[in-house]
Amino acid sequence: MRHSTRIAVGPVQFRIGSDWRAPIAALEKLYAAYPGEDARPADATVRLFAARPWRRWLRPSVHIGGDFVVPDALPLPLSMGLLAAEMGMNLQVALGWRRHMLLHASAVAKDGCAVILSGESGSGKSTLAALLGEGDWRLMGDEFTLIDPATGDALAFPRAVSLKNEAIGEIAARVDAGRLGPLLAGTPKGDIRHLIPRADAVAAMHEPVRPALLLFPRFGGETAIEPMGEGEAFVRLTEASTNYIALGEPGFAALTRLVRETPAFGISYPDSAAGMALVEQLFAEARR
Repeated sequence: MRHSTRIAVGPVQFRIGSDWRAPIAALEKLYAAYPGEDARPADATVRLFAARPWRRWLRPSVHIGGDFVVPDALPLPLSMGLLAAEMGMNLQVALGWRRHMLLHASAVAKDGCAVILSGESGSGKSTLAALLGEGDWRLMGDEFTLIDPATGDALAFPRAVSLKNEAIGEIAARVDAGRLGPLLAGTPKGDIRHLIPRADAVAAMHEPVRPALLLFPRFGGETAIEPMGEGEAFVRLTEASTNYIALGEPGFAALTRLVRETPAFGISYPDSAAGMALVEQLFAEARR
């Protein structure tokens, strides 16, 4: 590829190549504070390319490729090249990672313990994790949480947080503007802006922690806490895992251990302040 960079996020070393300089420059700015590990072999490769040579200049459109691809995926305009790169990074991990069990979940950590938040898009998990990560908690990630099949520990994947729509203003009011990427307006998921995690979250991204709490948030409605049984938590997490089936028996054992050892709750909350308060309350109760 004409332009390329390497980025290490948690245990994953990415190699990203592009037919255009702009997406690589945006990535390098977003991940400037991440440690460089250029000598380490890449675990995952992302390619941003033009389907036809002339598409590099005339109405440039970015196709996402790499070690794994999604057939028939629609390209994005070059103005959304950064989004294409982030989508490509997530895609390679979701389809190709086998060293840990992957949960599509946000996570935060405090005092050596993790709270894992799993839910569908729009459930509020990413915003909740980002807000907690600006306080007394360490942000572990907003896209994936990795579970070590051997130890049961949770590992971080603290990529830049993808803030969407109303969450952009809420977070922007709390952080320095230098920690926010460019506004990507009118994407297929609405407006998006990336938040660079705090330096302490990046510095500690290789430190495993023990899962202490499983939460399934739902933004909207009255404040509520619903205890969840092991069976329901297990089923929900199988649906949230991108590699549970591929891992086979180790995946089953890891997920069984997680739900048996970690209390689980469904929570509803009308606003971020109420959601954060619920996390703090349930975490304190789980640590007693």
